[in-house]
Amino acid sequence: MSRKIELPTAAEMKKFHNQSLQRTFWSRFSMPQRLTLGFLSVITVGALLLMLPISHYGNMRHSFLNALFTSTSAASVTGLTVVDTATHWTLFGQIVIMCLIEVGALGFMSFSVLLFTATKRQMDLRNRMMIQEVYSLENLYDTRAVFGYVIKLSIIIQIVGALCLAPFFINDFGFKKGSFFALFHAISAFGNAGFTTLPGNGVAYTSQPWVMFIFAALIVAGSLGFLVWRDVLLYPRTKKLSLHSKLALVMTGALIVGGWLLYEITQSNLAIAHTLSPLNRAFNTLFMSISYRTAGFSQFSFTDMSQATILVTMILMYVGGTPGSTAGGLKTTTLGVLLLKTHAALRGKQDVTFAHRRLTDENITRALLLVFVSMIFLAGLSFLLLLTQGTDAHFGLEYIVFEVVSAFATAGLSLGLTPHLTDFGQCVIMLTMFIGRVGVYTVMFSVLNVHTEHAPYRYPEESVIIG
Repeated sequence: MSRKIELPTAAEMKKFHNQSLQRTFWSRFSMPQRLTLGFLSVITVGALLLMLPISHYGNMRHSFLNALFTSTSAASVTGLTVVDTATHWTLFGQIVIMCLIEVGALGFMSFSVLLFTATKRQMDLRNRMMIQEVYSLENLYDTRAVFGYVIKLSIIIQIVGALCLAPFFINDFGFKKGSFFALFHAISAFGNAGFTTLPGNGVAYTSQPWVMFIFAALIVAGSLGFLVWRDVLLYPRTKKLSLHSKLALVMTGALIVGGWLLYEITQSNLAIAHTLSPLNRAFNTLFMSISYRTAGFSQFSFTDMSQATILVTMILMYVGGTPGSTAGGLKTTTLGVLLLKTHAALRGKQDVTFAHRRLTDENITRALLLVFVSMIFLAGLSFLLLLTQGTDAHFGLEYIVFEVVSAFATAGLSLGLTPHLTDFGQCVIMLTMFIGRVGVYTVMFSVLNVHTEHAPYRYPEESVIIG
């Protein structure tokens, strides 16, 4: 008996051909390149939406570069702005910014996987590897489980934060406006973005410790990292923490307390010392230690700050938050690894240990490389800004370096230079924010297209004099 063979239709052949072309196109790019292109796509869409007339008030004008700068700042959860968020953008524009912050905080790949989950499709190896890159996972086995955990935990924290802020904002701005402000700032604080729609950047809340406590809790929750939170929440059942979580918690606590003490020592300006009670002053300096390192919510003008405070702030911003979190910077664990390596070297030890575990040589090498590359990167961009902005006598070296470090760390603080940036200066800062959020390694590997190579031979070993 002959069997009838059904040939594919023209529509099916066209669909198969298009899928083959799509696979061929994307197969040309490495994982870091795909992450970089995806993030650029999010920023471009955000900028186009902010250019719509519905996004800004009629008497407010801005260029596409301003919209692109705002979109980059929101998607990279930085908070640097060339126009005032509260007065320039309409409700629609502020919603666009809020959505960009959410995408930037959770990672655009989260929403791609959300689509896979909604359609009940299986993730292929490439998508799982991209999730591994976004959340700094050690392996590919639990990508979907980690994604579900990240989404659920993030939504719960932000909803709880919005509900806690709502009574204060509704009391001051009415139900509709106050409810939106509560949601916007819960997302902005958890994302460590630093964007605010409050008049005067929320200076009125410096005397309300409960509002600042909610902000601080959201900032810490976002800057700790999703993997650390999973370990902490599962600790009552597992009775153990990973080495990463232990080091991240120790370094985060040390930076918060250390920054708090340094701010208490260095900060003697009138805004804090004489207009607040001793208890409020102590709480405000604690908030500075938490917010200035990762989020960028500033309750005081930096024109009133001492030079020592500005230096402390730059150091804290450069360190930043924890890997896999909503914060940028060098990262707490990177600093922890370098401190442990220094301690071991000074004591003449060969191995670098922490919590009864030995760190790998790859860990130490990556930490050293990250510090070196980031320093070269910051120095180069500061030099470019000095060439274009240095002609203005009002903005000296400290303004330039502070701006670049803040953009790299996605902290969003500024000494007042941001609104005065030239077009070239805005492009430099946008590049800095982009690299700060996507990651130095990801961008570096995207540009250089680095592949692991195994040389067939090795040269003889010889040392040089150091120091």
